[in-house]
Amino acid sequence: MEPVIQVEHLTKQYAGVRALDDVSFAIEPGQWVAIMGPSGSGKTTLINILGGLDTPTGGRALVDGVELAGLDEEALTRYRSEKVGFVFQQFHLVPYLSALENVMLAQYFHSMTDEKQAAESLRRVGLGDRLTHLPSQLSGGEQQRVAIARALINQPKILLADEPTGNLDEKNQQIVLNLFHELHAAGQTILLVTHDPGIGRLTDRRIELTHGRLVQVVPGAEEEVRFDHLLEEILICGERGTEACVEQLAGVGPLEVNHLLAHMSELDLLHRTDSHITLTDRGRKRACDLVRRRRLAERLFMDTFSIDDPEADDHACKFEHIISPDLDEKICTFLGHPRTCPHGHPIPPGPCCRPNGSSSNQPLPIKSLL
Repeated sequence: MEPVIQVEHLTKQYAGVRALDDVSFAIEPGQWVAIMGPSGSGKTTLINILGGLDTPTGGRALVDGVELAGLDEEALTRYRSEKVGFVFQQFHLVPYLSALENVMLAQYFHSMTDEKQAAESLRRVGLGDRLTHLPSQLSGGEQQRVAIARALINQPKILLADEPTGNLDEKNQQIVLNLFHELHAAGQTILLVTHDPGIGRLTDRRIELTHGRLVQVVPGAEEEVRFDHLLEEILICGERGTEACVEQLAGVGPLEVNHLLAHMSELDLLHRTDSHITLTDRGRKRACDLVRRRRLAERLFMDTFSIDDPEADDHACKFEHIISPDLDEKICTFLGHPRTCPHGHPIPPGPCCRPNGSSSNQPLPIKSLL
């Protein structure tokens, strides 16, 4: 799956100050990505370049395969009307136009107007009964929803939102965030600038900037779980003596596997050559920790609590993501540092295990777990 946004060594300089400094990343279609960082970190500059409102000093930005720096003013105007939708902290509604007319204004710049389509766009954001209201007759949250309806009216490839909840109270903020959730679920690609870590955690990924430089790309919670699943599968392939190939990775589709593997490679969790995959030291440690927690949990549920498969396996799958390192060591010590799970698979040793890998057959009292 080709990225819908590809940023390569992007730089923007103003009078000797670098607002962006060698920034590179890729965004897949349908992702919801938060652009985060303190004031002056380059978040808005990045959004403006991707929206065709500003031009880079160096590097390049490609959207839907088109390099923006190569577009003349006429082509940029067409790009802004066809490829991107803008949502800003300030709603930028025309005060003497109704909600319906504000949405139709975006259609006008697309060389067409369709009142029924504009009304449907407003109904989509829950404003079907506010079509004729002026901005002054709408709450802040309603005005922002008009702005979102306007941004979506031309079915843009990407939605660029710069602090869209910054001027909203908590109730209206939640309404707007719920709307972004619905858009994301429908497959809309969204880049959202925010300084709020809570909002950032709702997204698929977080791109964090400081002083114009990319600090890190952080996966979202759902993506982290998928990473863990794939790391376990790769490690288990190695245990079986088989080479880890994309075709052997169960549980997700081929397009999703390719996207996840590319991101995991960026995070130094694995190396990939053609369809062959090997874990980095960092990836192997994370995979071993996951497998260790799961297999310890299997032995705890089956041996100590007499829970049989498949219920024990189901509990173990949940436990591998919530067992803390401290509890991991307590469980291992309580069980007497077992070498294998109930199915005979090896349990990777942890810091609490003896250096020579031997295990004791004398489990500790169960109160030691508490």
